[in-house]
Amino acid sequence: MTHSKMKVALLQGGSSSEREVSLKSGAQVEAALRRLGHDVTVIDPARDGVEMLVESRPDVAFIALHGRYGEDGCVQGALEMLGIPYTGSGVLASSVAMDKTVSKTLFVAANVPTPPYIVVRRSDDAELTRERALSIGLPFVVKPSSQGSTVGITIVRETATLANALGLAFRYDPEALIEKYIAGVEVTVGVLGTRTPRALPTLEIVPKNEFYDWDSKYTPGGSEHIIPARIPEASRAECEKLAVEAHMSLKCRGYSRVDMIVEPSGQTWVIEVNTLPGLTQVSLLPDAAKAEGISFDQLIQVILNSAFDE
Repeated sequence: MTHSKMKVALLQGGSSSEREVSLKSGAQVEAALRRLGHDVTVIDPARDGVEMLVESRPDVAFIALHGRYGEDGCVQGALEMLGIPYTGSGVLASSVAMDKTVSKTLFVAANVPTPPYIVVRRSDDAELTRERALSIGLPFVVKPSSQGSTVGITIVRETATLANALGLAFRYDPEALIEKYIAGVEVTVGVLGTRTPRALPTLEIVPKNEFYDWDSKYTPGGSEHIIPARIPEASRAECEKLAVEAHMSLKCRGYSRVDMIVEPSGQTWVIEVNTLPGLTQVSLLPDAAKAEGISFDQLIQVILNSAFDE
């Protein structure tokens, strides 16, 4: 099944804040799937609903969705109920990776180093939240618990901006994470595989803006990707080891991308795991795969095959 022509339902678009990115990923994936000889039906869950998915009777679903309702276990659960194999992680891993609070708890349990943090809710007392935030020590990062693509994130360098940062985060989620800001080299490591996952080369991200925000991610020229990362060889090896450990700690399947920061001292911190990383023309995972000698089409076939991993 995994080496022959398949009927593929390509899920793209969706209703999250990352819809436009998903459409770009989907366009690239569709072209690759067709070049590979597969029979592709494009489905936008926000427009077509489950009916089209059922009617198309696919052999497999390729999920090119990002963000809420696509990356958080919802679509994965529907596909499980329909008995359709699908790419990417399962319901549990998708859900916990999307929820930064839960994923960080699992990192700590698995001895995967992650920056110190606290969790706050919209309903919490404002003064108590301020005191708890300051216990982390300035600067710190405020982010919604369940969003991707740096949506709703602020770096807080002075106490006066905390209220606005929380207000922005709470627009997207009633729960927010306040995490110690780590100064260092931003890197990301792609991981391929399920039972015996392997890391792709460590990629350094040099954003044009203050950090790797939405514009840096999705605007051509918004960031520079350097492979291999300009960090000591021992640090690169550590990043790749930690990426696999983070992937496995959340029980990810098939592929993921793990974002990290390496301090000048060499200390490496895992920030988050992306279970459905971008597959656009400016995305990180395809660049890392290319550095390993894996073409975009080959990467898409590897991901498609992984839908049948157990």
